[in-house]
Amino acid sequence: MRGRLLLGIGLTLAVIAVGVAGCESLKPPSSVSTPSVSGSLFFNQQNTGIWVSGTGEVTTTPDIASLEVGIETQEMSVNTAMTKASEAMERVMEALTESGVAEKDIRTQRFRVRQRTGWDEARQQEIVIGYRVNNEVVTTIRDIEEVGDIIDAVVAAGGDYTRIDDLDFYVDDPTPYYEEAREKAMADAEAKAKHLADLSNVKLGRVTYVSEGVTSSIVSEMIIEMPPMPAPAPTISVPPISTGETIIRLSVQVAYSIE
Repeated sequence: MRGRLLLGIGLTLAVIAVGVAGCESLKPPSSVSTPSVSGSLFFNQQNTGIWVSGTGEVTTTPDIASLEVGIETQEMSVNTAMTKASEAMERVMEALTESGVAEKDIRTQRFRVRQRTGWDEARQQEIVIGYRVNNEVVTTIRDIEEVGDIIDAVVAAGGDYTRIDDLDFYVDDPTPYYEEAREKAMADAEAKAKHLADLSNVKLGRVTYVSEGVTSSIVSEMIIEMPPMPAPAPTISVPPISTGETIIRLSVQVAYSIE
């Protein structure tokens, strides 16, 4: 009797084991991933209708300038280098304000103090041979006609320590130009979509998706090279400065349904 009971239990366990194994065999392989509902909807949406991109450009004249001015000194003593740099920058700041630049339009861009080292053959090691101080400010010039005169004044004030690092031209408020470029971009996208619909012998439907893409502003740039220290800066005559034109560019991506 006991032997039959053990045999019955064994057969039951075997049947259960076979059933479990059979259930596991119905599971999909781990390498197969079932797409989510949101992923399927996104895939379907991306492949329906007519998708196009449009670009709009507006050309205008810059009305402000950004001038980056630097003072660079090199001396054996760090105190002497900093003192001379501070005095030269004070003169530059005075020249800017006297030229009509508002104090709120002048900000410090960078201030650095660095050791200058050289190789000592006798000691077979590097030694400190001086210090270099750089002080740079960025100023916004709102009267374009005064750019040349302001550069002249700055160079005269800073003397041999002056560095003109960069001069860029911008549009102070580009908002209306971006709005015009956006209108042109949408018109460009619609024209492309209509053409594609005609070529496909379908009727263009309503807009189902709009995305604004890259916006850019290509500005004029002028760089005035100054000789590096310690050579004295020569007396320079700033060439005539032309602001040129600025291109405001914007792109959109638009999807249309098909009726």
